[in-house]
Amino acid sequence: MTIAPVRPLCILAADEEPARLEDLAATLRSLGHDVTPFVVKADEAAAIIEESDPDVAIVALHDDDEHALELIEAITSRVSGPVLAALEVEDAEFVSRAAARGIFAYVRPLSAESVQAAIEVAVQRHADVEALSGEIGRLESALERRAIIEQAKGILMERHSIDGHEAFEMLRQRARSSNGRVVELARSVIESRGL
Repeated sequence: MTIAPVRPLCILAADEEPARLEDLAATLRSLGHDVTPFVVKADEAAAIIEESDPDVAIVALHDDDEHALELIEAITSRVSGPVLAALEVEDAEFVSRAAARGIFAYVRPLSAESVQAAIEVAVQRHADVEALSGEIGRLESALERRAIIEQAKGILMERHSIDGHEAFEMLRQRARSSNGRVVELARSVIESRGL
């Protein structure tokens, strides 16, 4: 049974064992994805990832936990999309450690259905994290603007013996009359160039 992906993805598949890598790559291709398979050691991962810039990376993990975690860390630090772990044996403690290093999902067993489901979970979780990061950035920017305006208001209150409302109105009116932004005018007040 062939399962069609929501959209074909560029997937990087990593495994140290060529036969298992080919099985994983064949499964991904049967799902309609464009696959870049490679047999890799952790120190080789960065160059390959930067060259291929995959939508998703799937790392097949075997017995050596520390090596596997190093490989996950090398890949997650370079890839722009989510990283999944393909496991031979389910191990909750290892999955927890791998999640701390950046995986978004894991899959076991490697059936077409389970692989596609894990990819969809990882892609959605990654999109959610990206959206949240964007929102955090917007909030931090708003807080920074607010702090600048408050600091400028304090300077104007002291300089002109006025209250906070009057200081803000002074900033707002001057910004409006000069077709500028309140936050830019507030920066110039802080730098003692205005009002």
